[in-house]
Amino acid sequence: MAVTAIASLLVIAGCTSSPTQAADRGLATLASQKIDTTMISTGSNASRSTLATEATGGEGVTHDENPRVPEGASWTQHYFPSADDSETELHADVLLPEGFQEGDQVTPLISVGPYFAHIGSLEDGDYAQAGPNDRFNDLITEGGALERGYAVVLVDGRGFGGSTGCQDLGGPGERADVTAAVEWAAAQPWSTGKVGMYGKSYDAITGLIGNNLDLDQLGAVVAQEPIWDMERNFWSGGIPRETITSIGTIYMTMSFLQGMPDDEQRYKDNAAAIDYLCTLQYQSDLRSTDSAYWDERDFASLAKGTDTPLFLTQGLTEWNTEPEAIQEYLENHEGPERGWLGPWDHVRGNDVDPATGALKMGRAGWYDEVFAFYDEHLKDAEPATDVPSFAVQDNTGTWRGEETWPSTDRVQEVKLDDASYIDDGAERTADVGKDSNSYLTWSEPVTKPTRMTGTPELKFTAEGHGNAMIRLYDVAPDGTATWINEQATAVRPGDGTIELRSTDWTLAEGHQLAIEIGTIAPSGANPHRSNDWIVSPSGEEIRLSHTSLTLPLDNPSEDTATQGDRAAYLDLYLQFAAAKFEPAQGSFELTSGK
Repeated sequence: MAVTAIASLLVIAGCTSSPTQAADRGLATLASQKIDTTMISTGSNASRSTLATEATGGEGVTHDENPRVPEGASWTQHYFPSADDSETELHADVLLPEGFQEGDQVTPLISVGPYFAHIGSLEDGDYAQAGPNDRFNDLITEGGALERGYAVVLVDGRGFGGSTGCQDLGGPGERADVTAAVEWAAAQPWSTGKVGMYGKSYDAITGLIGNNLDLDQLGAVVAQEPIWDMERNFWSGGIPRETITSIGTIYMTMSFLQGMPDDEQRYKDNAAAIDYLCTLQYQSDLRSTDSAYWDERDFASLAKGTDTPLFLTQGLTEWNTEPEAIQEYLENHEGPERGWLGPWDHVRGNDVDPATGALKMGRAGWYDEVFAFYDEHLKDAEPATDVPSFAVQDNTGTWRGEETWPSTDRVQEVKLDDASYIDDGAERTADVGKDSNSYLTWSEPVTKPTRMTGTPELKFTAEGHGNAMIRLYDVAPDGTATWINEQATAVRPGDGTIELRSTDWTLAEGHQLAIEIGTIAPSGANPHRSNDWIVSPSGEEIRLSHTSLTLPLDNPSEDTATQGDRAAYLDLYLQFAAAKFEPAQGSFELTSGK
């Protein structure tokens, strides 16, 4: 199957709106396809211009010489070894200010990942000539990185683009690549010696890895929508998710992307050096139940005691890199922190809705804040004092400033009734709570707006073998409900715990919180794309006792407003996360404590 066909399948499946987003995370449609690697093609290379542009060494290539180079930039290519003994050679595209003179110095902003191949991020982009990937051109064209005294360095992770080696998904090999990239960039004669990292999704993960390595040369990390703990994205309490098959297929396919006809020979040789056994092992590893494998990729746990300044974004209604383990990462990280959090999907801070021109996150000034952050930590500039450390938007669409996140007034432990359900893997039965496949516990209507912020956690004692899913709903007085959180786990006799996804959601006055526990419904039963567990229902009756839900709560009346509009995704989310309930008598009262 050609790479272009694979990308088309992702878009048709509704997974994403662009090839790069599709690469960030595939779903089951792609995973079900049989891919014959001998048929992977590089599209229309044969019809391209064969006029080569030599980019290594010399003065570098400008926009006038190659339109793929951003205006105002000078492009060169470089190769250096990774920091382990694998003999992996890494390739980097470097974008310096045009007219850069020997002896001048700038601060490198590097990104390490799989999306920087000259031919395209996920598929053949049908370019006329080889050139640097445009994934982060906006750092230059919108952010003005070069004019601000920075360079942009795009490093192909092992097994991708012009780098050799075996792809590693956040393991020791990728840690070695990040180490080598940071140290190489810091040591260049044009570098100030301090390095920043920048990325979104996969190349935001490598930023988290950079922080965790505690490298002396790394002075700041900007990580948009990363995965904080790989295991939770592939497995959930022992239940596999569709990513164990789809991700392996996507990144295997990307590793087969070849160099372009006018790429230099070294690049083409590296791109063609495909280790087929490696790609098979990569797919097998994602199905691993070996805790040691996943412990190496638990970035939240590995962040303990680290202190690299970190600027993050996280969509709290994300369907791709969900807000799992973000709070743990922030608690373990001891350095300066900045962040934007809110009800958006897998987008960047500067992304704009093409239909309306509105910022997708809703908050203006992304690059002003990012470069103020970089200037402070990479150039010893005065810190920006006119913006909050954390800018947070909840489901009301309003923004507030916080010094830390989450910021809570109290943590309430809610005791739930003993109950049982049938683990049949079916859609919710009509008589919820009456010998059905799920049951509900209700709060009393809240007497004032009450916010849940942070990471709820369910504890229980179980009888029976099977699966359990917990879902939280915001229910209006007329029964209109909104799905606001869910998580799943395998159930065995004895004590169990489910840590839900992090959230920031305000219940309006008169609304109730409904807590549903039961079988894992089929993915089609929830139009929200997060329900992607691969389950084998046991058919058994599961009995839960000593059940409690820990809820971190905050009083919205104490909010300090900050600028920002309603996220473009919020109204769409409210539509497809809707449900209808018959409100019931509450068994507990929620209070924010102030």
